[in-house]
Amino acid sequence: MTVQLYARDVGSGTPLVLLHAFPLSSAMWLAQREGLASRFRVVTPDLRGFGGSVLGDDEPSIDAMADDVARMFRTLGVQRAVVGGLSMGGYVAMALCRRHPDLVLGLVLAATRATADAEPVREARLRQAERLERDGATKVLVDEVLPGLIGPTTLQRRALIYGRVRGLVQATPPLAAAWAQRAMAGRREAFETLRNLRVPALVMIGDEDALATEDEARAMSDALPNAELLVIPRAGHLCAVEQPDLFNQAVAEFAAALARTSR
Repeated sequence: MTVQLYARDVGSGTPLVLLHAFPLSSAMWLAQREGLASRFRVVTPDLRGFGGSVLGDDEPSIDAMADDVARMFRTLGVQRAVVGGLSMGGYVAMALCRRHPDLVLGLVLAATRATADAEPVREARLRQAERLERDGATKVLVDEVLPGLIGPTTLQRRALIYGRVRGLVQATPPLAAAWAQRAMAGRREAFETLRNLRVPALVMIGDEDALATEDEARAMSDALPNAELLVIPRAGHLCAVEQPDLFNQAVAEFAAALARTSR
């Protein structure tokens, strides 16, 4: 079936499409919608099954998620956009670059990686997917995924942010989370896509990220023909949520420069 994504669409100017992390929804981009909509058209879709978007009956795949986003571009009348993705959203953004390169004006990759899953990670995803389907509850995500999403500085000093992220994880539909875990487990590596990218890119990583590493961010930056790498201090995996001002400033400067050169 064809899935139409629910998307929040605010502001005007150069379109900025932001793709959320697992196992959250577009609600994670609240500070980006508030901080960037005065300068850009900020579009934050819920990927299929999450938030306000239905899951559909397709086989789990990151490519299907990328095609959903491409369909959303057409529905909203967006011809090209700066596309940003954090973690799972980064996998979808890279697949969009491979399958629909004409839609991408610039690429922002945060807390993600271009490699396929190592076998232990893949096995953990599939085990969690089975448990999500069996239990019909998010306990496995709260127990096993949530601890890696937030850095120690946020845990110690930003209790409200941790509480908000925990609430978003608990609100995740279990079947959508299972589908997404299977999609991520089956994804291919994306270095060829990055090497062939014809638009500028910004790669970001939190210096306290326990799930993606600075080495992996550097490998993506090195593979891209035109990229800059930014390490965000005192931020874990959800760097856009933990350090929104630094994240927004970097994205705004990157997107503004692109808007100037693409006129």
